[in-house]
Amino acid sequence: MDVINVIINTVQNISITSILDIIVVSYIFYKIYMLMNETRAEQLLKGILLIILLIPISSLLHLTTLNWILNKTLTIGVLSFVIIFQPEIRKALEHIGRSAFTDKHIFEDEEKADKIITEIVNAVENLSKSRTGALIVIEQATGLGDVIATGNHLDSAISAALLENIFVVNTPLHDGATIIRNDRIAAAGCFLPLTNNNDINKQLGTRHRAAIGISEISDALTIVVSEETGIISLAVSGNLTRYYTKDKLKDVLIKIIESRNSKKETYKEKVKSWLRKADNN
Repeated sequence: MDVINVIINTVQNISITSILDIIVVSYIFYKIYMLMNETRAEQLLKGILLIILLIPISSLLHLTTLNWILNKTLTIGVLSFVIIFQPEIRKALEHIGRSAFTDKHIFEDEEKADKIITEIVNAVENLSKSRTGALIVIEQATGLGDVIATGNHLDSAISAALLENIFVVNTPLHDGATIIRNDRIAAAGCFLPLTNNNDINKQLGTRHRAAIGISEISDALTIVVSEETGIISLAVSGNLTRYYTKDKLKDVLIKIIESRNSKKETYKEKVKSWLRKADNN
């Protein structure tokens, strides 16, 4: 009866503020889990939770040495978590920033978006046919000002002819990334961060590693044309899919951009689904 009375008193003392507090905290933990899901951070978090669980058990069983080791490991582990997974933490904070503050984007105009994407895919198709290496980054919600600063400022209208000319071999701008911001070519010859993922195909070169790298720290859409094979690839959210045709590339880019503009929560799932379908076709 005492237990029942305690439960009744607890329920009676719960205020609307307490309920709101529980909902907010639950939502925050849910979002943290979703951001960590299927990442290296998820595995480390499971290890930390296991250590936390073992500490009271070892104390209860009077395993003094084990308890001391686990306590010291936990102290060091939390600090190591922040240092080792700095990229994931940064990505999570950027995701929160994108969700909370979204500015109007030029790609919200469907007609203008279609025209821009058409110019890009036409250039990519011609570059592929001539086996000219290319790296084109389409900025979305995450600002790429720091990347643009590493290259040569252009602020030019987007055209297939200009994009093809930028990547002509042995010209000053060909060996870097070209950044598309809204309806302009913002800069060319830019440096991108390389991915640290060691699981990607060893046959992929620096352009592909750079494309994956920028997609890991931003929501940019990155198109790669292989200099050796002419194969067209697309990097989105740390995933690289290959063997695109002009029409398939345009279809996927338009779908991703339209889905982002709709601001639906299923954006990531839809993108992954389209990339899988494009990879299988």
